[in-house]
Amino acid sequence: MLVEIPDTMPCQILILGCNRVLAVVVMVLALGCVEGAAIELPNPLFAMDTGTQDATHKTPAEQVALVKEIGFAGVGPTYHNTAELQQWLVALDQNRLKMFALYLPLRLDDVPGSLATVKEAAAALRGRDTLLWLYVTGKGEMPEDPGDETVAVQAIRDISDYASDVGLRVALYPHTGFFLQSIEHAVRLAENVHRQNLGVTFNLCHWLMVDGGDLGASLKTARLYLFCVTLNGADSGGKTWKELIQPLDRGTFDVSQVLRLLSKLKYTGPIGLQHYGIGGDARENLEHSMEGWKRLSMAK
Repeated sequence: MLVEIPDTMPCQILILGCNRVLAVVVMVLALGCVEGAAIELPNPLFAMDTGTQDATHKTPAEQVALVKEIGFAGVGPTYHNTAELQQWLVALDQNRLKMFALYLPLRLDDVPGSLATVKEAAAALRGRDTLLWLYVTGKGEMPEDPGDETVAVQAIRDISDYASDVGLRVALYPHTGFFLQSIEHAVRLAENVHRQNLGVTFNLCHWLMVDGGDLGASLKTARLYLFCVTLNGADSGGKTWKELIQPLDRGTFDVSQVLRLLSKLKYTGPIGLQHYGIGGDARENLEHSMEGWKRLSMAK
């Protein structure tokens, strides 16, 4: 609507009116920006190498370039050897990204060999804020064999002590079917090992496969030791990995409830994206998950 201003109106009143209109416009625009803005989560999101590799992204440099382009804060690769680890570190440093975690085994049927591998990797990571992501396999076929508990506690204690010497932390990684497969068992081990630089990881897909019960209770149990979390899209009641591991914008399971619970627990640590077994084009899958992450930020 246009308003005709008389020629006799004092100049001061006209200026005052313009200033008021301008103030209102600025206020409306500011409110609109606040309403439409995403809530920035305090947790950095990194991509596990289970989802960064495909036919066109094979090398660490290619995978790092991909995750940077899509907007991830870094990566969480599997350890194979020191030469490849150095490739990861060089690519990450060049792109100003971070290695949040390095996936390593503790095999209770070969503790000396496992300790040697961990020490080798840890030495290369000295001074970096990278978690030694430790999964634990047993000597027999049965997971959580009570006979392995004492061996596991001592081995994890040795690993934690060495990691402390080089300024690193260790996060136990529960994995379905392994000796360590539940978050509750991880917490028990952490309590028994009793090292300040030892914590646990909550893995959504493995929790859904092994437990799937009271999510709040599981996270509350882990809260004092929670160093890392991994998320992915999933179907509620799923029984297969295809159902329990999907991009973050897919699946019927409400992942936002995990973030709400983590927020209540004041967890501000890293969150890893799990894409194991999804297959297909890595870029497309990661873009879907980044879109899902943005939606979760809004929903939270």
